[in-house]
Amino acid sequence: MTSANSFTTIDVALGQRSYPVWIGRGLLGDAARWHTALRGRHVLVLSNTTVAPLYLDRVAQGLDGIHWSSFLLDDGEAHKSFANVGRALEALGQLGATRDACVIALGGGVVGDLAGFTAACWMRGIDFIQMPTTLLAMVDSSVGGKTGVNLPAGKNLVGAFHQPRAVVADIDTLATLPDREYRAGLAEVIKGAAIGDEPFFAWLETHADALAARDDATLIEAIARKVRYKAGVVARDETEQGERALLNLGHTFGHALETAGHYTTLLHGEGVAVGMLLAARLSERLRMSEAADTERLQRLLETVGLPVAVPAGFDARQLLALMRLDKKNTAGMLRLILWRGIGHAEIVAGVNEADVLAVLEAAL
Repeated sequence: MTSANSFTTIDVALGQRSYPVWIGRGLLGDAARWHTALRGRHVLVLSNTTVAPLYLDRVAQGLDGIHWSSFLLDDGEAHKSFANVGRALEALGQLGATRDACVIALGGGVVGDLAGFTAACWMRGIDFIQMPTTLLAMVDSSVGGKTGVNLPAGKNLVGAFHQPRAVVADIDTLATLPDREYRAGLAEVIKGAAIGDEPFFAWLETHADALAARDDATLIEAIARKVRYKAGVVARDETEQGERALLNLGHTFGHALETAGHYTTLLHGEGVAVGMLLAARLSERLRMSEAADTERLQRLLETVGLPVAVPAGFDARQLLALMRLDKKNTAGMLRLILWRGIGHAEIVAGVNEADVLAVLEAAL
């Protein structure tokens, strides 16, 4: 990691496909920096109806001399769909985009996932640049090349690994982020520490109030530590054959909760928060971890204002059925990310469904 002036650079080391993650203030307007990642004459800026009025003009100022257009989604997880991928591909066609074109993803995780998948599909793969405008996207979905869309059957069931050319994480965009969205991003920060960095988890406990209050220096440090951790995992296991699966702690439960709520009841980070706690309780039930670890996790989640309970009205058996569709499962058996305490997550295959059902029913 290197620092200079007002930004931090973290490199995702993937050989010829390596790329920088820039974290700092004023980066959207620093076109001299990110313009170097553009290799052709065509750019499609993919954003949504909430973000574009705030930041599209700032990006557009850096596109002088480029033939570009924009494609806007409505805001929300429900719009990460095949239908919108088709519309975005039509926009690339209308732009006349060639093999050296680039898609810029200006927005949160939904925009980034759909833009990346669109870029992966157009002419079998063109460049894209992530410009995340939510905390959750900055610390998680913008880094690592996972792209995709949702189906009624489940979240992110269709997608591709397609790495960006660069990630431009402008902290200024968080000023317009609603409190609920901000807290949802903190769930992914906590998740990284819970998986494999107990000292970072302890640091988060100490700085939880400052993070909740959006203290500038504390926030930038937390983002950088989480991105640095994820960049290392991605460099070692790009396509999730082993270690990278650990980054899904809480996601099997969380995705089931999001799907059961039709992507409107819980934000992704909120689903991850509740899902992590359910995974911790299952680990405890399987005698892998102690109650004290579960309690520490719950306290930290509550301190930063995240939910820790399954919403009312959900059905345990429906959630279990949705969990069976998780991409990590093999040979019809549940394969979950559990832990042996804070900082020690592991992949556990062949988890007994009766134990999962018991944890879900207890939570409900």
